[in-house]
Amino acid sequence: MSTLTVGLIGAGGISRVHADAWRALGAVGYVTSLVGAEEIAEEYGFTVVADVDALIELVDIVDIVTPSSTHADFALRAIARGRDVICEKPLAATAEIAASVAQAAADAGVRLFPAHVVRYMGEYRRIKQGIESGRIGTVAVQRFSRAGSAPQTPWFFSESTGGGLIRDLMIHDIDQAIWFAGPVATVYAVQNPPTVDDRVPAPVTSHVVLTHRSGVISHIHGSWVAPGMPFRTSVEVAGSEGRLRYDSAEDHTLRTDAVLDSTAADYLPPMSPEESPYYAEIVDFVAAIREGRDALVTPADGIEAVAVAEAAYASIAAGAAVSLPVALPVSEAEEATR
Repeated sequence: MSTLTVGLIGAGGISRVHADAWRALGAVGYVTSLVGAEEIAEEYGFTVVADVDALIELVDIVDIVTPSSTHADFALRAIARGRDVICEKPLAATAEIAASVAQAAADAGVRLFPAHVVRYMGEYRRIKQGIESGRIGTVAVQRFSRAGSAPQTPWFFSESTGGGLIRDLMIHDIDQAIWFAGPVATVYAVQNPPTVDDRVPAPVTSHVVLTHRSGVISHIHGSWVAPGMPFRTSVEVAGSEGRLRYDSAEDHTLRTDAVLDSTAADYLPPMSPEESPYYAEIVDFVAAIREGRDALVTPADGIEAVAVAEAAYASIAAGAAVSLPVALPVSEAEEATR
């Protein structure tokens, strides 16, 4: 690809950080959305396209930043036309569907990139490096927390249509926990207040406990809180010889503790004071295509994060821990390389 051509499906809040990265890379951009496409086009120099299928025909890479319930369908439509796909998390509502998308990409010979952006945040990458270098010895316990004002768009509060606190917000830290400590054996989860008639309440808090096959225990907390509250995330990994930790509230590069205006949007994870992780993510995906290598996040990673989130909901429903199979569904192409 001498000139990048990318099609953005969706024009919600997350679309702007993706569009900004594409603009920085000098890509020729197209955008389609039921609402907001004109604003994205004007702000980032993209061209508005009438519908998804017309957009797919114009581009090399399709970037899906739509509500979660549409991810798998749009990805499969792009893959069927031979396009590489970047898809915001989660890949799908279930691991089975996510695996079918990954398999379709493998069969078509195109690339599929789940957009788990936290892996590209410098603070989390340094923790990963510290674990791998043996800096804190044998890892025993991990603690993650992520909390911010509840989103305002209705679909986020319907678990049956791809929303939900765990699947949408906490999947970031589920992916980090697996990245740091490996595959998960059992999942136990609680949520308060509970979801009633498919409607997630707000404010709401959930706690998910993962027992990894390595023996590591991960505690993951997530909350959607009152409108206007600032976003905060933290991580701590404790080992036999020390611990590694990061708390966004202690980052004094630029921090505001005041309650925001109730109409202010502070739903996205906070930007690192270093390079934008969203830009780093897109750069890695483009380089992986050009160099024929894996990106930092693979389709198998996207499937596994969905499987653990799915198990967390099953645990809440059962009131008990849920075991995961030793081999989660992944595409045959990826399994052959493991």
